[in-house]
Amino acid sequence: MFVVWLILAVVVVLAAVVLVRTLRFAPGAAPAVPQGEETIDRDKAVENLRTLIRCRTVSNTNHALEDDAEFEKLIATLPTLYPNVFKTCKFEQLEDRGLLFTWSGREHTEPTVLMAHYDVVDVDEAGWKKPPFDAVLEDGVVWGRGALDTKVTFNGVLTAADKLIGEGYVPAQDIYFAFSGGEEVNGLGAVHIVDWFEANHITPALVVDEGGAVVEDVFPGVKQPCGLIGIAEKGMLNVEYKVKSGGGHASAPKPHSPLVALSEACTKIESHPFKAHVTKPVAEMFDTLGRYSSFTYRMIFANLWLFGGVLDSICRKGGGELNALMRTTVAFTQAKGSAGRNVIPPEATLISNLRLNPEDTMESALSYLKETINDPAVEITKLEGMNPSRISETNCPAWDKVASAVAGTWKGCLVSPYLMVQCSDSRHYGRISDHVYRFSAMDLTAEERGTLHGNNERIRVETVGRAVEFYVRLMRQC
Repeated sequence: MFVVWLILAVVVVLAAVVLVRTLRFAPGAAPAVPQGEETIDRDKAVENLRTLIRCRTVSNTNHALEDDAEFEKLIATLPTLYPNVFKTCKFEQLEDRGLLFTWSGREHTEPTVLMAHYDVVDVDEAGWKKPPFDAVLEDGVVWGRGALDTKVTFNGVLTAADKLIGEGYVPAQDIYFAFSGGEEVNGLGAVHIVDWFEANHITPALVVDEGGAVVEDVFPGVKQPCGLIGIAEKGMLNVEYKVKSGGGHASAPKPHSPLVALSEACTKIESHPFKAHVTKPVAEMFDTLGRYSSFTYRMIFANLWLFGGVLDSICRKGGGELNALMRTTVAFTQAKGSAGRNVIPPEATLISNLRLNPEDTMESALSYLKETINDPAVEITKLEGMNPSRISETNCPAWDKVASAVAGTWKGCLVSPYLMVQCSDSRHYGRISDHVYRFSAMDLTAEERGTLHGNNERIRVETVGRAVEFYVRLMRQC
């Protein structure tokens, strides 16, 4: 009987601890919101963006398939679009389509770097409702490849600077505008820019590139818009799985043929996902947004020491964005077998794309794949990849500047760190700064996010204006 009462007492105490921790898990202090409004010439910003979209700056891993004239056309039109920038800022063209502007401040000890890329991915024009490079403006929406990714931020940076320079504003510290023309194909433009900073002994106090945005319905139980600022990004690894055989006629198949072996390997990986890790970016996101969640989720996020397994189970079963924040993910994307329908393939391959959690590396991920598949017939080979980025600080003035600009532009949104699951040029800056933040200055619906790298990419004109407003607010703090 004593044991029963003891167990009951432990349960009561545990329940009380969970309840108290949940009730105390209340919203924290919001970022400081800048006072005053910013007047933006939205029409000018929209027309600038439309001009940029009309340049077919499609990058390709095969340089012969790129149209150099289109890239040159975009660069040649910049002095017309942003005349004040070119009157005041030093402009340099670096290798591999790197563009670098230097806006001298009153001091030179804590510079800021604002990034974007001006190349875009290719299009299947047959799937578009509007011509992808005509920059059609209709019903308050601009259609075109690059409208979101990332000519809007390229334009936002330069339009904001052009406005401020025209008003006679001089930043407290140097500001650099660093643009790449090959981000979509992992080009070296951004690498050369970082090399330039290193060679000139310049350590940025703040770097801002594409990444999160202001979005809704992305965090369990939270209904408010969330301004997500990436403080790190996952790594990437493409892996090939290959099985060879003697081939043969399909009428007399032998056991464990190449496609069967690959199917079993695929199933093992699917059934045994990588271990979950609550890394610093994710822990800070849970601690920030979890406090605004519904009671059940608040209870989970306030007591991960107890409900971590429950959260992991939810992530594994649901997949999607929350699961991607928690672990290294594996997506099987390509497969190749026999050239004939009645031929056992002498060689079959699978390709998977991994997005590496900050706790993993390319080497540890490969080791896990080999251990999990555990089949000597399956050759596992790294194709290409990159390790996760350096994790940036949040309890610092650099973070406060970005968070304040977000909160001031999208009033009422919840500003939070997060882990970016895609890759960007900003990862290269990890070797010179731990104040690298990933935020695409837009508020996007789920439908709009779905057009990134897809058909019918488009942006609302008010979003174009808010991108400029964000950068104006940010530059005023630099």
